[in-house]
Amino acid sequence: MLYENGRVAGYEQPRSNLARMDKPPVSPMLRTRRLILRRWTDEDRVPFAQINADPEVMRYRLAPLTSQESDDLIDEIEDCFSKNGFGLWALERTEDRRLLGFTGLATSNFGAPFCPAIDVGWRLAPDAWGQGYATEAALASLGFAFNEVGLAEVVAHTTSLNEASRAVMRRIGMTHDPADDFDGPWYPVGHPCRRFVLYRISERDWRAREARQLG
Repeated sequence: MLYENGRVAGYEQPRSNLARMDKPPVSPMLRTRRLILRRWTDEDRVPFAQINADPEVMRYRLAPLTSQESDDLIDEIEDCFSKNGFGLWALERTEDRRLLGFTGLATSNFGAPFCPAIDVGWRLAPDAWGQGYATEAALASLGFAFNEVGLAEVVAHTTSLNEASRAVMRRIGMTHDPADDFDGPWYPVGHPCRRFVLYRISERDWRAREARQLG
């Protein structure tokens, strides 16, 4: 998932990815065994700002977000839902209705060879790490991407240093080709987070994975 200064990067719809869509689908609420992926509300703004202000959460970003930048991000996400029928869902834990962060689909168009593209990504509060929430929600997002949006491929990307996110990408069936790696243009030359890795999963590979899981 790519951001410029913490915000969703620019995007134009890739025609090959959306070729089967006559119009953007209506984004539903998604449910998994432990989670709800839903649209954002004003009540989410304060807890989301707290997540985005946490230095540990933002250690691979340029800087933590201010409250205004966090609010702007929610507004941009909601605009993406309105325009495209998908976006980064607010991630709520079913058992206590707590906002854990976000997981979902975003857009990338910043000049890398694979752009424009649609990516899956996540950002969770630290005390929600290590419990499989990101994997669980990302799998639901991929199901929506391939079954409802009709995408041919979904990508994911992060700095090469972010092994935790890379592990999630592998767990949801994505693969990495070092030839796809790129320099994040929003990081200055020499910054330790500048080198990014790209992971991919095609619709065909997703369906093969689903078949194996059912088998």
